[in-house]
Amino acid sequence: MRYVLDEQQCQNSEVASRREWLLANGIGGYAMGSALGVNTRRYHGLLIAATTPPTGRMLLLSAIDAFVEVGANPLGISSNQYPGAIYPDGIHYLRDFSLDRVAVWRYRGPGFAVERRVASHVGENAVTIAYTNVGETRCKLTLRPLVCHRDHHGNFYEDPHYPAHLEFQNDCTVIDHLNTPLVLTHKDAVRTAVQGWYYRFEHARETERGLDPRDDLFCPCELEYDLLPGQSATVVGSIGKSALPCSVAEDDVAPEFRLSVMLKEAAEKFFVQTVHRSTIIAGYPWFTDWGRDTMISLPGLCLKTGRIQQARDILSAYSTQMFQGLIPNRFVEQGEHPDYNTVDATLWYANAIYKTLEAEWDDAFACDMVSVLESVYDWHVKGTLFGICVDENDGLLTQGIDGVQLTWMDAKIGDWVVTPRHGKPVEINALWVNLLRVLEWLAANLESEGKGSVCARNSEFYKKEAERSTSSFNLKFWHEGLGHFLDTVDPDDASLRPNQVIAMAVPFSPVLADHAKRALSVVARELLTPVGLRTLGPGEPEYKGKYVGSLPELDAAYHQGTAWPWLLGSYATALVKFCNDRSEAKKILRNAKHMLVEYGLGGLAEVYDGDEPQSPGGCPWQAWSVAEFLRAWTEDVQGD
Repeated sequence: MRYVLDEQQCQNSEVASRREWLLANGIGGYAMGSALGVNTRRYHGLLIAATTPPTGRMLLLSAIDAFVEVGANPLGISSNQYPGAIYPDGIHYLRDFSLDRVAVWRYRGPGFAVERRVASHVGENAVTIAYTNVGETRCKLTLRPLVCHRDHHGNFYEDPHYPAHLEFQNDCTVIDHLNTPLVLTHKDAVRTAVQGWYYRFEHARETERGLDPRDDLFCPCELEYDLLPGQSATVVGSIGKSALPCSVAEDDVAPEFRLSVMLKEAAEKFFVQTVHRSTIIAGYPWFTDWGRDTMISLPGLCLKTGRIQQARDILSAYSTQMFQGLIPNRFVEQGEHPDYNTVDATLWYANAIYKTLEAEWDDAFACDMVSVLESVYDWHVKGTLFGICVDENDGLLTQGIDGVQLTWMDAKIGDWVVTPRHGKPVEINALWVNLLRVLEWLAANLESEGKGSVCARNSEFYKKEAERSTSSFNLKFWHEGLGHFLDTVDPDDASLRPNQVIAMAVPFSPVLADHAKRALSVVARELLTPVGLRTLGPGEPEYKGKYVGSLPELDAAYHQGTAWPWLLGSYATALVKFCNDRSEAKKILRNAKHMLVEYGLGGLAEVYDGDEPQSPGGCPWQAWSVAEFLRAWTEDVQGD
């Protein structure tokens, strides 16, 4: 799918600077920037390498300053934001931008026309940047690579010891620092070793988040090319060794505007295959592979794109990381020990196992997974980390200790857990019932095939456990006076939140149909927006309708009114399941066509403002946003 900004949009700096592009390399690295060509985030750059795939992301090649000369004066066709000024002024010559598997900028000015194309190399930490003279006369092109070696979350400042080693070889320049050699291959260039620092680059989006927006960058050399019409200058940035350029040709197929196709193409960015594991990136640019996000995303991203074996591989890999009945919440970027501070990741894991086996039954996989899930059951009944255990009095799952946030509403500011949700959250207990039903279903299927001996207990045992928990769920969570479900019980929290919709949408939901219909009516009135469900009702005293400000302000609003697109998947499922309203669900999900072009091009945002006008925010490419739209669109409304 090709996304295009025309000249009018490109000349509107507000529009073009807030439309971002991403090229993922399939091992955790990426190239990213704005359609305007200005790096507006610390995460923007031409080569962000995953030095320990899929983690250890390091910004190496930030940008290339480019100048075209057709007469006496060179004209810039690149742009950087400095304090109070943009230089060079390439934004004035930008005529259009397009993105599919390649990002393309077209510049035109007095006597020249140049295309810049950027492509990430699939499966390796490398990027190809090509400049082509598409004008009618010869031109001189001068390139100045701007480099650094820093974590992609950080900043970079002038350092007299940077780089540790600089080497000029035939057709390439090596900038080595922190034992990470950046190799710039520049065949046919006339290189001049003009080394120097460029100071005070500013990233506007980081200023908005209250973070240090500054970077200093180092220029190791200047590259000159004399280009006849049709000729190209190509620079390849890579790690460790020189790399051949990859193709920078655009897709030659006609754009496909069916939403299912657009969402499937959007899904491709999140898949990662390394020598260690197959996994799913939770979101670009700042997330890696998170357990909860992976399990929520897997049914949509894997199963609705035909990647069933990859789904099995991911689920099997996570089983090896299990500790005391829990899968890790995330694989940390530094250090060797995963974090297990989540109550729901393992429950979503059980759901993903069910959906995968439902899509394609596999005996060996089923036998492996029933053993894993029975261990999950045993640990949850016995009690595991962070106070997670089954209450023997009602069969419901309780959780929580001071200072720790365990559900998906996990914002924390210093020592303040914004939404602790201790006790028995509504979606957690629906997922617990769902796990029991999955075990019942697995055991029954294996029993019917004469393989019941692989199960520690028979299907009837799990059926009785599920029925007991279901009865307690409906007794405790439904609030007749409010007409919707409590968000937590023991202690009770009657705040209007969307977690009850998740409880309705899981495959083996414990929710009664009459209760669901009434609650969905309240949700539609108070929480539903065109781009997501609000995380708190507007009438609640802690409601925050705008997701703006510094990081602490953003975190304070994160689950206190901010709208999340991924929840629309559950809402659509519940609407079809309990109200049989496929047309309304389809209408809601169809808005993804607009959402795919208003922030991260070809991606769906992490969040939106709760109040109108609803601007997108957070991560521009969020896996579970894409996954849940794709799952619900194909599974519930049979959209094309």
